[in-house]
Amino acid sequence: MSEIIKNLSGHGVSVWLDDISRERLRTGNLETLIREKGVVGVTSNPTIFASALSKGDAYTPQLHDLSIRGVDVEEAVRAITTYDIRWAADVLRPVYDATGGVDGRVSLEVDPRLARETDKTIAEARALWWMVDRPNLMIKIPATVEGLAAITQALAEGISVNVTLIFSLERYRAVMDAWLAGLEQAKAAGLDLSSIESVASFFVSRVDTEIDKRLDKIGSPEAAALKGKAAVANAQLAYAAFEEVMNSPRWQALRDAGARPQRPLWASTGTKDPSYPDTLYVDELVAPGTVNTMPEKTLDAVADHGKITGDTVRGSYERAWNSMAALKEIGIDYDDVVRALEEEGVEKFEASWNELLATVTAELRKA
Repeated sequence: MSEIIKNLSGHGVSVWLDDISRERLRTGNLETLIREKGVVGVTSNPTIFASALSKGDAYTPQLHDLSIRGVDVEEAVRAITTYDIRWAADVLRPVYDATGGVDGRVSLEVDPRLARETDKTIAEARALWWMVDRPNLMIKIPATVEGLAAITQALAEGISVNVTLIFSLERYRAVMDAWLAGLEQAKAAGLDLSSIESVASFFVSRVDTEIDKRLDKIGSPEAAALKGKAAVANAQLAYAAFEEVMNSPRWQALRDAGARPQRPLWASTGTKDPSYPDTLYVDELVAPGTVNTMPEKTLDAVADHGKITGDTVRGSYERAWNSMAALKEIGIDYDDVVRALEEEGVEKFEASWNELLATVTAELRKA
């Protein structure tokens, strides 16, 4: 295994792969990444599945059977995606067992078209949890306002949750409140809190993409000097908020009852701007008790030349606040940025889901 990845893991960062495909599973590539690149978890999203279905013939036999059975397209998509997730969960089961259920996790997202519908999101989360039927599954629920109650309800029923599409500090605090409420309800119902795992996926690179675009429009030297600073600062301040909750009496009571922290997960960690170091959002976000889910390109870059120098988060809060203050002073509206990013994130995943439906529809007709 890469010594750099060992070093990263040694500083408390769990390395997850932000990708899944039937081809990756049937060739044994996932096992190789676990063994050689220190991967201890997998995340998926509608875009990843849409891409996987559009390449190769790995899904052809299942699509043929689904076509013969006359399964409608939405159930076909559930059958295809849950098949891959079960397989990945089984591959990662030894990691799950070795880490006491902390890692070895595989995430599957609810239909993103339900992001603004609480009851339907809850119903879909229950259905996917039942269909996959693996203890190391996590159901991904977006951190929209409507998603917060769904997060609480899923956790209250013992469903492990990966909260996705978090961009703002305010929304992240609301997510942690929803998580605590879910655990409190699970405790009241007599559930085993130690079996309920959660991560909060705080998106990183998209923040720089949006803010850098706005800084370019401002066009001043002061604006140029602030490019590439917002995303890391935003994530570092999210960790500060996480630490506040970890020191709260509310959390201490749940911890004493066997609950485990909702770890911050750094998502969207591949750099979009080629002028930035390709390991930027890994090197600058090293902190204990976190997850970094990376596309394979970023994982390979980190294993090859990542610069892991220890904790780069907990000593950075003042600098991060200063960066955010400077952005505000120059005219960047943070609230507008994160609102736009959430809307764009939901729209992108809806588009990918519709692409996935169209691809499966076409394949079912061919089969």
